[in-house]
Amino acid sequence: MSQEIRSGSEELRAVQWTGTGLALIDQTVLPHRTETMDVRDVDTLVDAIQRLVVRGAPAIGAAGAYGVALALLQGEREGWSADGIRAAVARVREARPTAVNLMVCVDRVMARFDEGLDAVLKEAAAVQREDIEANRAMGAHGADWLLERVGVERPLRILTHCNTGALATAGWGTALGVIRELHARGRIEVVYADETRPLLQGSRLTAWELAQEGIPHYVQADGAAAGTILRGEVDAAIVGADRIAANGDTANKVGTVGVALACADAGIPFLVAAPTTTVDLATGTGDEIHIELRGEGEVLEWAGVRTAPAASRGHNPAFDVTPGRLVTGLVTERGVLEVSAGELPGERLR
Repeated sequence: MSQEIRSGSEELRAVQWTGTGLALIDQTVLPHRTETMDVRDVDTLVDAIQRLVVRGAPAIGAAGAYGVALALLQGEREGWSADGIRAAVARVREARPTAVNLMVCVDRVMARFDEGLDAVLKEAAAVQREDIEANRAMGAHGADWLLERVGVERPLRILTHCNTGALATAGWGTALGVIRELHARGRIEVVYADETRPLLQGSRLTAWELAQEGIPHYVQADGAAAGTILRGEVDAAIVGADRIAANGDTANKVGTVGVALACADAGIPFLVAAPTTTVDLATGTGDEIHIELRGEGEVLEWAGVRTAPAASRGHNPAFDVTPGRLVTGLVTERGVLEVSAGELPGERLR
């Protein structure tokens, strides 16, 4: 179904409960069309998560939280047993393996499963509300830290990778939330938005959100990011995360580690912005993070037309892992940890 999305991404809600199901902004058709998908069954929700109709770890977490309610309603309609409903919820929980928020939020809501639909919906709404509050807090913490760390009076030139705004969260944004806070303070000169594989999330989604906010920006190829940084055209990079290990190793959209390496060489801050729900203290290091491999067609084809030789195979990891030693700062709703200086999530966020 088509729906007009209000100008200014503060009002955006990528995930909304309608009373009978979920309304998801279809992020596969932005920026050319603004449509919502009406989701009333588990199969459709799992497909929407896997196809990136809804994407971004916090937004997926919110969708998963409401997915428990969706499974309860579908089970009631179709006469499922309690075990059948639990099996359906497990499918939602496993729809994307790298984003830990999905598992954390589903598990949190499932703790109230036996209390019934009203309790489940109350908990899912709390997940969504708390994510927005966390995003606002980390925006302020991150802006304060960056301005002090960079130490210049002029507006900043910021590079970001993938989409981390209201579309990727319950609202406001993580890394893009920091950028929005800086912009509100008059401290953004320009943003370099990497186009981002696999579905051009930067050029389609981040650029769209920046345009909605009136924030000056360039879209650049992922391969241009390191050169832009090393030419001295960037003051800091801010990215999101899909899972953060106890030692600060960070899984984020593929291409992030190259940005971090360039920042380290240039001596500029590399800031990761994510809520504490993205920090997985049960995962010791990045070596333990499961990296999702997507279909070969995304790198062997363009718009459905084969661009690589028939004999070529595609290697298409959706994420990479940035070592904690390259993470200058990790900003959560609680403040900033200087990970590369030894302030580790596993020691400070327990």
